[in-house]
Amino acid sequence: MTFFRPPLDYPRMPYDRTLSHGAERHPENVAVVFRDVSLTYRELDALTNRFARALTRLGVRKGDRVCLLTTNCSEYVIAFYAIARIGAIASPMNPSYREREIEYQLEDTGAVAIVVHSDLIGLVAAVRGRTPSLKHVIAIGPDGAPAPNVRGFSDLVAGESPEAPPRVDVREDDLVALPYSSGTTGLPKGVMISHKNLLVNNIQFVACIRMQPSDRLMIFLPFYHIYGTMLMGSAVYSGATSVLMERFEPVECLQLVERHGVTLFFVVPPVLLMLSNWPELGKYNLSSLRVTMVGAAPVAPELARRFKQLTGVPVLQGYGMTEASPLTHVNPVYDERLNVIDSAGLLAHDTEHRVVDIETGERTLAPGEVGEICIRGPQVMQGYWKAPEATAAAIRDGWYYSGDIGCVDERGYLYIRDRKKEMIKFKGFGIAPAEIEALLVEHPSIADAAVIGKPDPEAGEIPKAFVVKKPGHDLAPARRARSCAAC
Repeated sequence: MTFFRPPLDYPRMPYDRTLSHGAERHPENVAVVFRDVSLTYRELDALTNRFARALTRLGVRKGDRVCLLTTNCSEYVIAFYAIARIGAIASPMNPSYREREIEYQLEDTGAVAIVVHSDLIGLVAAVRGRTPSLKHVIAIGPDGAPAPNVRGFSDLVAGESPEAPPRVDVREDDLVALPYSSGTTGLPKGVMISHKNLLVNNIQFVACIRMQPSDRLMIFLPFYHIYGTMLMGSAVYSGATSVLMERFEPVECLQLVERHGVTLFFVVPPVLLMLSNWPELGKYNLSSLRVTMVGAAPVAPELARRFKQLTGVPVLQGYGMTEASPLTHVNPVYDERLNVIDSAGLLAHDTEHRVVDIETGERTLAPGEVGEICIRGPQVMQGYWKAPEATAAAIRDGWYYSGDIGCVDERGYLYIRDRKKEMIKFKGFGIAPAEIEALLVEHPSIADAAVIGKPDPEAGEIPKAFVVKKPGHDLAPARRARSCAAC
């Protein structure tokens, strides 16, 4: 039997309207909690109007790019929706970037403005002379504008009206976001995501995870990453509460879960691994959590089972990519019997997949056969920014060729094996490092593992594993050899 999710109805409107509608439907619901400040949807919408007006007054127009260089905070949410509200394009940046990466993205996007955390002003100042399109630097922080030719976010907002700015004619295929994806080769590429792409994917995710206005999301995953962008937007669409952290720290995170009665917990495999091995985990009351979702990388089934055993909270695996805004697959949340712990899950609503042969990409494979995963759906990007050849290579006949290797079973569950560029060629056979890594972490003495290909004169390549042992455990070679016989 093949499972599927039924089609959905999607409103045709600019992305920022989800916030306006949230303010109309749930004005006094808490939208964002960050440190000692909480904002209701009414307040968040008014602040977004103020910043949208400020950007317009600075001369930012429809189609202009505005970069965001900051950790998670309330101002990020305000800025993202304000940029969308005036028809401009938000281009998130990793706050761990150094000067070279910042200069590259500012130059490649032709950004006219950047919203930056005050701690990172020096990096922007160092490259400003080499990015002539950059006209405005807006600083987030308690001290306002910390440098010459820098405007303070709070000062700009305080000087504007909370009324909605004049409506800009924004069409559903206009771009709203331009995140950068490193891919497997070359410099990072801007991924062109439209208002429709992002809105549709938020709705798909809300439907798949069954998010409600009463839900509270723990969000320490960075907003600059498309996973964090999806969580931010989905919470706003559903009227839920986002509890924000700048970065993951276990004690503060679990204290916030307790204090705010967090119901939805979103992680990546390293966080799940850390918590599962953390001796303090049992001290915290996690009874409010109804589900933990893991994404961004495959999770070892043993790790998911261990976390469920320790906490009682089911772990759902999902799958996606920046080029799909990002969600394409997730396990069912409504029936734990359908949660296949080693699978990336079932297709999101209105999404198609197929697996094709790695060599040509033209032959569709049967269920269970391993090949390259291709995706088609309304959430798939418009293409790569200023890169028509890369776009043509990635999107063929409406299908996005993901570069991920996997298979689909008869019921429609997707299994990720590895990245196309990371496959180890052993005597002509493809070996997925992730499969060996998953096997290794099942060993009782191994906390984490990474596998790479090592050149070999006879085999071409052989797998080489790096392992991290658990404190107090022995990893004698003989024991390792027995545990890794399948390698």
